[in-house]
Amino acid sequence: MSDRPVLLEVTDLSVGYRTEDGAVVTLVDRVGFTLHEREVLCLVGESGSGKSVTMLAVLGLLPDGLEILGGSVVYRGRDLLDLTPREWSALRGAELAMVFQDPMTALNPVKRVGSQIARAVTAHTPGLGRRAVASRVETLLADVGVPEPAERARSYPHEWSGGMRQRAVIAMAMANGPSVLVADEPTTALDVTIQAQIMRVLADARERTEAAMILITHDLGLVAETADRICIMYAGRVVETGSVWDIFEHPTHPYTAGLLASLLSSEHTGDRVYAIPGQPPSPASRGTGCPFASRCELPAKSELCLTTRPALAPSGSSQSSACHFADATADFAAEVTA
Repeated sequence: MSDRPVLLEVTDLSVGYRTEDGAVVTLVDRVGFTLHEREVLCLVGESGSGKSVTMLAVLGLLPDGLEILGGSVVYRGRDLLDLTPREWSALRGAELAMVFQDPMTALNPVKRVGSQIARAVTAHTPGLGRRAVASRVETLLADVGVPEPAERARSYPHEWSGGMRQRAVIAMAMANGPSVLVADEPTTALDVTIQAQIMRVLADARERTEAAMILITHDLGLVAETADRICIMYAGRVVETGSVWDIFEHPTHPYTAGLLASLLSSEHTGDRVYAIPGQPPSPASRGTGCPFASRCELPAKSELCLTTRPALAPSGSSQSSACHFADATADFAAEVTA
């Protein structure tokens, strides 16, 4: 466990929507985690596991139709779920910032890049003069590796490459030195070389501001290189948490073990790479038992898995696992990675 102060604490957060007949469908189910100062926490899981919806709820950015069903989101002792729109406007961008997955949708196509970054600056420091704002924009672009920042600031988003647009979005997110940066799949649409550059830009930006980061990703290679701790999500629930070292070396949930086994490594000696069978359940049909039960291949699996939801409980030196048979995962992990 980290000895640094806790910045953000999410407890029993649930998010869902209501159907036309009034039924509630839960997308995020009692999710909890903590983020410490200057820490990198990775939320990992398949598409649809609830990673992005969780962080949109944390940042007060849920789209129409989705609602918070319960829980708390405490930042520096203040429950964010109680904030008014005016209070959110003062906090978001200044203390909490987000880098979205697709920079082209995060940028306004009819406004110059520099003016959009300037807007992020003046939103929280309205007293700055015109020259000071322009200088700040140039500095931010230079900090994220944009060449000739004064000239490039006058360009429109479509005149920039995907990697350069993502640098601009990072510059906007870091404009006011936030304490918490949320990065939602920031390298998904980029080739491998540019991915590495963007992650370096994020690391440099965090180092300058001492920001903590929550990285949403399904790229376990990226997790291994970046994370301090990992939060594994499946079907809207947290199924395992722990340090990056402990989880990669000793997974204690069969879903985590399956994800790691699906990576092709130089140590792999089998004829094929392991693949988790089946598909995740739909939010409307997750049942009352373990949501992973229908896909689980643990030999120890029993009727208990189908009827009773396992609680997230300690399963190692730094880990917690939501599995009735966490102790049996080690043998399963060794078998599927052989």
